[in-house]
Amino acid sequence: MEKEDILTALRTSFPEDVLETSTPLGDAAAVVKPEALAGIMAFLKAEPQAFTMLLDLTCVDHPDRLDRFEMVYHVFALEGARRLRVKASLPAAEPVIGSLAGLWKNAVWLEREAFDMFGVRFEGHPDLRRLFMYDGFEGHPLRKDYPLRGRQPRLPMRPDP
Repeated sequence: MEKEDILTALRTSFPEDVLETSTPLGDAAAVVKPEALAGIMAFLKAEPQAFTMLLDLTCVDHPDRLDRFEMVYHVFALEGARRLRVKASLPAAEPVIGSLAGLWKNAVWLEREAFDMFGVRFEGHPDLRRLFMYDGFEGHPLRKDYPLRGRQPRLPMRPDP
C-alpha cells in the first residue's frame, strides 16, 4: 500500500474525522480530530494497513494558537517500510486525548513523558503519573511558557539509611 493509498483509505473510512492529509517532503501525514484518534489508530494497526509499530509520540507547544498543543504520532509498517505521521490538536485549557496504551505497549511510557513534560492527560491510561520530574514538581518544563529560571519547592533531605 503506497502513501497516497493509505491517505485515501483514511479519508474514505473517516470522512468526518480526518481533517487534512498531505505528503510534506515525501512523508505521509494526516491531521485528525482528537476524539477520533483511538479508532483511527486501531484502523491503521489492522490489516491491510498494518502499521504495527508506534515509533514515537510527542507533543508540540504552539502558545499563539487556540488549539495550543499538537500531539504527533509516528507509526511504521514493517512490510514496505512505510511511515505515517498522525497529528491531533488539543485546546490550551484542557489538553486531553485518548490513550493508545491498549494498542501499543510502548505508548504507556511515551504518554507518561508527554504528560510529565507538557501536561497532556491521556484518558484510559493505566498509570498516568510523572516519569522524569518528582511528584512535587510544579508545572511542565517543555511548555513554552515555563520560566527558564523557575524555582521549584525544595524536597526534604532523606536521612541516611
